[in-house]
Amino acid sequence: MDDALAHFARYLAGEHTASHHTRKAYGDDVARLVRYAKDKPLDALTPTEVRGFVRQMRSGGLSPVSIARVLSAWRTFYKIMQRDLGWTASPLAGIRPPKRAQRLPSAMTVDAVSALLDGMPDDEPLSCRDKAIFELAYSSGLRVSELANLTLTELDLDHGLARVTGKGNKTRIVPVGSVAVEALRRWLLIRPQLARGDVLTVFVGKTGQPLSIGAIEGRLRTWRERLGIAERLYPHKLRHSCATHLLQSSHDLRAVQELLGHANLSTTQVYTHLDYMALAQAYDQFHPRAKRQDD
Repeated sequence: MDDALAHFARYLAGEHTASHHTRKAYGDDVARLVRYAKDKPLDALTPTEVRGFVRQMRSGGLSPVSIARVLSAWRTFYKIMQRDLGWTASPLAGIRPPKRAQRLPSAMTVDAVSALLDGMPDDEPLSCRDKAIFELAYSSGLRVSELANLTLTELDLDHGLARVTGKGNKTRIVPVGSVAVEALRRWLLIRPQLARGDVLTVFVGKTGQPLSIGAIEGRLRTWRERLGIAERLYPHKLRHSCATHLLQSSHDLRAVQELLGHANLSTTQVYTHLDYMALAQAYDQFHPRAKRQDD
């Protein structure tokens, strides 16, 4: 086993060119496997035994996300052992990590979005730019990377459209609402004061260079503090809010899928849970037969 572990360490450091952090994490995960196996050689483990190890991790309080990471490291280990040292089979075949609890996206209320966007002035270049960024994020449900990479040629404000390149380098056309269009028009009049001549991105910083993802996130945190907004804000929350509010109004799941650029409808369906939660809360609060007798 020492030879196998040493070979795996060389693979991570050499062929895999993993970072120090990754090498340590993989090493810790395989060391965990050695502890579980006790005196049994790793090349003799069975899927049944590995499932038992998964149960031990669950009972030990390890989260499904952490268990999935451990199993991924073990699969990589056995793959290299099979390829380089002639091990015949992997006991990870057919082993699936525990299901993760579904995390519902966090959305703002309509009033909260209005408090943010209506509270932002547009009387100087940076605030005008920021208002245009976040109006567009909420109007069209864009990811922060899509906001940062959007170019001038991809905007068609006359028709209220933008061409966006999202995940997987896939391009989609999204509508831009009238309020966002006006905010963008105001920013584009000011943009030449900041932008360098060769920069094509719509949003630029004080140096005239394209505005980075981190800068956009930082600007939203700044406005949250300036406006005294208590809830945590980040650009993706505006995307979630756009999707949630649109779905609540239209009930058109396919349209929301196309707007967000989701490859699978199941990804978009998470927003229906938010809609059902809001319905359930309203029912519990207002339906006369839903109230407890002691209320």
